[in-house]
Amino acid sequence: MTERRKQRFILLLPVLACFIGMMTLSDFWIYKYQQSTFKHISKFCEIIIKNNPETETQVLSAMKEYRTFTEQEIDGNTFLVQYGYRSNEFCKELKWSLFTRSFVLFLITTCCFFVSVRYMNKRNRMRIAELTNYVEQVNVRANGTVIQIKEDEFSHLQDEIYKTVTELYHTRELAVKAKINFADNLANISHQLKTPITAAFLSLQLMEKVTSNVYAEQIKRQLERLSSLEESLLTLSKIDAGTLLLEHSKVDIYTALNLAAENLSNLLVKENISVSIPDKGCIEITGDLEWTMEAFINLIKNCMEHSPQGGTIYCDYSYNPLYVEILIWDKGEGFCPEDIPHLFERFYRGKRVVGNGIGIGLPLARSIFELQNGNITARNLPEGGACFEIRIYSH
Repeated sequence: MTERRKQRFILLLPVLACFIGMMTLSDFWIYKYQQSTFKHISKFCEIIIKNNPETETQVLSAMKEYRTFTEQEIDGNTFLVQYGYRSNEFCKELKWSLFTRSFVLFLITTCCFFVSVRYMNKRNRMRIAELTNYVEQVNVRANGTVIQIKEDEFSHLQDEIYKTVTELYHTRELAVKAKINFADNLANISHQLKTPITAAFLSLQLMEKVTSNVYAEQIKRQLERLSSLEESLLTLSKIDAGTLLLEHSKVDIYTALNLAAENLSNLLVKENISVSIPDKGCIEITGDLEWTMEAFINLIKNCMEHSPQGGTIYCDYSYNPLYVEILIWDKGEGFCPEDIPHLFERFYRGKRVVGNGIGIGLPLARSIFELQNGNITARNLPEGGACFEIRIYSH
């Protein structure tokens, strides 16, 4: 018996049991009805003949005539009603016998139904487990063929799973190759930029020694910007290629925030902006101090660019059993609402961008936190200002 026929048989089992039960109950009811009718008529005739022996011939003649009547002729006869008799006073034992048999049939049908349902549930669970194992095999042998060993209603689903998983595997391979190629190209561009930037720096230094030039400082700033861009591109290429190695040591949040602020001290003094970092004791994460500090520098610098003269950048951090949370916010005008979903996209420049930023600092910060089992989000504060929220989860 094939799997499908077996399943159909299991599904039809309760219906078959109910049909057989109904036929059996009908035969039993007819048999009991005939037996009860015969016993009542027999007893009735016995009483008449016993009490009036001379009526024996008339009684037997009436019995012969009664046997010739059809069901239509008897149906609806209420002759005894005029003498005070009712139909429910007769054949009482037949009613209870029929009720008992009906109850037994109900129990049998119910048991068959639950057994069938239980079997089908068990079979489906086993089949789902087989499909789960099948998906695992397809993942392992994505370039090979996994033979299907069963033909049932899940067979089409199994075929589609195989096609989908295989296609996803090949798509993933193509995406990984494209990502590696992109990272390689980005790294090549960064290295290609390094040579002319270095040469331009040397030429600028020689030019400054020979003669003074009012444009030298401007050229120097642009070269420094290009150098910073080259370093950022190289870092992003390493992150994309998975070759950026981070240390996994204890990093104190208070120390990392203060080091980031110190690296921006010249810019902060120039813009007359202070950084408020409360000391909340030793709260540590597992990560890389230098890269964590680099991410904080990008966030504090972003807040500085949008803070008013004489303003303050605020930092806060806390710990719970799930993660360490760091907040960095300013009292500026905040983000444009339509910019918030795109702030951490590479090379995205918001509507309220300040300076000559090219949109790498925030994506780089996000990548650094993600490599350390964290994430970062941005939002506007109700009282005004922009806020960065970082969460570093426990390993």
